[in-house]
Amino acid sequence: MSVPALHVECSGNGPPLVFWHGWAANLRVFDAMRAALAGHWRTIAIDLPGHGRSPWVEGAEAADPESIAAQTVSGLLAQMPPRATLIAWSLGGQLALRAAARAPERIAGLVLIGTTPRFLRGEDWPHGAEARTLEQMRAHLNEDYRGTVSDFLELQVRGSRDAAAVHAALRDALLQQGEAHPAALQAGLALLSATDLRAQLATLHIPALVIAGQYDRVTPPGASAALAAMLPQARHLEIPRAGHAPFLSHLARLLPVLRSFLGESSVARAAP
Repeated sequence: MSVPALHVECSGNGPPLVFWHGWAANLRVFDAMRAALAGHWRTIAIDLPGHGRSPWVEGAEAADPESIAAQTVSGLLAQMPPRATLIAWSLGGQLALRAAARAPERIAGLVLIGTTPRFLRGEDWPHGAEARTLEQMRAHLNEDYRGTVSDFLELQVRGSRDAAAVHAALRDALLQQGEAHPAALQAGLALLSATDLRAQLATLHIPALVIAGQYDRVTPPGASAALAAMLPQARHLEIPRAGHAPFLSHLARLLPVLRSFLGESSVARAAP
């Protein structure tokens, strides 16, 4: 699998912040957060392969999940300036953890929103979904692509304050930037099914801010808490009454903590 040039949008001036979105979304979901940060940071948002305006290589989904992950991370890193802070959501957060393991010297900090090191539940991991849930999503995706994405949008906002407004923002992002390619979505589900990054976490000596929504129905908040505990330099923030997209529903609550973290990361970046 080879990753073609990805769609990138930049704004603002200052230390670089790079944004990677989640499954079935695109870079438009970060517009409000980027606008709030553009006065002091340069923001660089990227559409994942086959999402938004980034192309998908036909047949790429037939590769094994690890190959898909490796090539995707390579393509994303190629668009990222050195010593940037990664702000990554959901599937994008898993890709960010992989990038940090592969090229820690490239990353000044990690902001991981609604992220889990392992999506599926296991005997030693109670914070995930049942395997049959993901298999049902893959089957439904083949039968009713738009219906599956619509159901997922509703799941992301369930339990969140201002759920209707958050749902509208997610839907508008798809309308403005473009829907994801069905094959890219299948590849993403295969990747979520196969990924377990827990063994790598103790080696990631990078400042990290792990953000969870109290009522997240996609990534249980317990998964984010466990992730933060396993990362050597992480702090954890759980936002009350937030779902899977707290950067949309609770941006004002999130920004002071985020700005503080980014300021500390900037000082660390400048240190000899």
